[in-house]
Amino acid sequence: MTTAHTNASTTRAAWYEQNGEARDVLKVGELPLQAPGAGEVCVHLLTSGVNPSDVKSRRAKPLTTPWVVPHSDGAGIIEAVGEGVSEKRIGERVWIWNAQWQRPHGSASEAIVLPESQAVKLPDNTDFAAGACMGIPGLTAVQAVHLAGNEQLRGKKVLVTGASSAVGHYITQLVTQYGGQVIGTVGSEVKAAHAKAAGAVETIFYKTEPVLERLKAFTGGQGVDAIIDMDFATASQWVTAGGLKPHGQLIGYGSNVVGDIPLTFRPLLFNSIGLKFFLVYDLLPADRAWCVNRVNELLAAGKLQHTIGARFSLDQIVQAHEAVEAGQLGNVVIDL
Repeated sequence: MTTAHTNASTTRAAWYEQNGEARDVLKVGELPLQAPGAGEVCVHLLTSGVNPSDVKSRRAKPLTTPWVVPHSDGAGIIEAVGEGVSEKRIGERVWIWNAQWQRPHGSASEAIVLPESQAVKLPDNTDFAAGACMGIPGLTAVQAVHLAGNEQLRGKKVLVTGASSAVGHYITQLVTQYGGQVIGTVGSEVKAAHAKAAGAVETIFYKTEPVLERLKAFTGGQGVDAIIDMDFATASQWVTAGGLKPHGQLIGYGSNVVGDIPLTFRPLLFNSIGLKFFLVYDLLPADRAWCVNRVNELLAAGKLQHTIGARFSLDQIVQAHEAVEAGQLGNVVIDL
C-alpha cells in the first residue's frame, strides 16, 4: 500500500483559477495536499466521475478560493487516516461523495483528504468506474425514488424526464424494480433504446413529440401518478395542464431555468398536487445515511446497470468536460 500522501505533500491534480471554457482554464500539475486531520481519511483515487454540475460550475460558479479542483465523485483506496479513524480502514476500497461541495479540492486529483463519512466502503463486486458514478447519479436517483414512494410505486405510471441521462438511467431501473411503469423523455433513438434497456416501457422524443398528449395517451387521459424530474421549468407546465393526475406528485432535482418559473395555482390546489424538491449535496444527515446504505445494498446485490460512456486520463480532462457538454451517453469517468 502506497503511503506517498500520508504526510503534508503534493498531489497531481487538475484545477482552474477562473471561470471559462474547459480548454481555456483547466490546468494539470501538482497541488498541495495536507495530511488527514482528526476524523479524516486520505484516499488514493483511481477514478473521478464528471457530472453536468461540474462543467456548469467551471463555466459560471464564482470562485471563492484561488483554485478549484473540480468533480464531486470518485473512487479509490484509503491510504492514510487521521486521529480518531480506525487504522483498519487503510486499504479499504471506497466511493466518495460531495468531494467538491463547499470546498476547493474535488476528485480530479490522484489523492484527496476528506471526512471519513464521505468515503463509503465500495462493495467487492463493484469496480472503481462504477464507484465514481454513485456520489451524484446514484444518490440522486435513490433519494428521488425514495421521495416518490419506493414500494408504493408498484402499479403506478411514472414519467422520468431525461430517462437516458446518468441520473435518469438509475431512476428508471429503480422505479421498474419497485413495480412501476416508466415512460421517459429522451432526445434520440439511441437514448430511447438506452432507457428501454433500463426498464422504460415507453419513451417520448421531447424535441419532436407533444409530451403532454403522449402522457395523456399513456394514462388514458388521467395523467401519470408521479413525475421524477430534472427540468422543473418544463415539467411544471405539464403538471398544470393535466399531465399529472390528481393527488400525484412531482419530485424535482433540477431545472434548466434557475430564475423565476411561473406556475398556475388553481390546478395545483384543486388537484391536490404535491411538489417535492431536494439538492443532493445538501441532504439531511438521516436522509444521507439512508441513501448511502441503499446505494450499497443495490451495488452489493448487483441490481444496478452502469453505463460508462467514455473514459479519459487526467491529462485529457478538457476532452472529458467537453464530452459531458456534448451530451455523452452514459457516465464520463477519468482514470487517475
